[in-house]
Amino acid sequence: MSLFDGNTLALLGAAVAASAGIGSAIGVGLAGQAAAGVVAEDPKKFGKTLILQALPGTQGIYGFVIAFLIMLKIGLIGGGGMVELTMAQGAYFFIAGLPIGIVGIGSGIWQGRAAVAALQLTAKRPEQMIKGIIYTAMVETYAILALLASALIWLFIKL
Repeated sequence: MSLFDGNTLALLGAAVAASAGIGSAIGVGLAGQAAAGVVAEDPKKFGKTLILQALPGTQGIYGFVIAFLIMLKIGLIGGGGMVELTMAQGAYFFIAGLPIGIVGIGSGIWQGRAAVAALQLTAKRPEQMIKGIIYTAMVETYAILALLASALIWLFIKL
């Protein structure tokens, strides 16, 4: 096993997938700042704001799932020892991590921005919160598609 081989590429794929958490961290942070402003004006809106703040966090979960699946399939976790991968196999795992890693970063940030707008809506018209959730959840569609793409690539990698 050398420093740069199939196993290294596979682990890089898991790292790229896990990087979706960057988008979630930024999105949840943006929404949290806006939520704190809403709650400062009306503490009774905490529950409503918490829901909107949590929505951008899913990309990080999706990225973690793909990273976990990659590490499981290559034997890094599970107790059996790591499988020696060819460069091609490692590249497939790297490619499997790309959709959720890349899309997860972008969609987490943009979902956070949509959540900020939804929080502003909720601050002024609390009865319209569900509309804000729908606007925010629309961004989630692309994270789910990226999760599906990564999972399908992972599923068909032969060892």
